[in-house]
Amino acid sequence: MKPAVNDSCIACGTCEAICPEVFKIADVNGAMKATVLEADYAALEGKIDEAIAACPVQAISKE
Repeated sequence: MKPAVNDSCIACGTCEAICPEVFKIADVNGAMKATVLEADYAALEGKIDEAIAACPVQAISKE
């Protein structure tokens, strides 16, 4: 399943550090936040789940 990042993201970079294949901190409409890159989400599911669990503000979910 594809991950999604909501507006509570504080751009801490934890998800990008854990899974840079999927997450990247970028400017979104003038605010820094994690964005989701196109990737093989099934192959990276373990790293995505780790990033979800590590998010300090629970900003990441699966669609």
